[in-house]
Amino acid sequence: MIAVANFAVLVISTLLAASAAVLLDWIFLQAMFRLMRPAAVRVSPPQKASSTTLGSELVHGTRQIARQFGPAAVRR
Repeated sequence: MIAVANFAVLVISTLLAASAAVLLDWIFLQAMFRLMRPAAVRVSPPQKASSTTLGSELVHGTRQIARQFGPAAVRR
């Protein structure tokens, strides 16, 4: 009888630990998706061609990388 009770406690504690691990994994996955979401690009008034902001350089650079490594590049 004591062996059955010990086994039941072991099963219940294992199920509790597994559910806690799945819950934490889900929470971390949701947090990573929220952190990986791209920042919105702000539309700013046109500036001189010589003075570019870091944000516009990043957007243009990202666009160029996407063109080089995107699905259209695979077809070439």
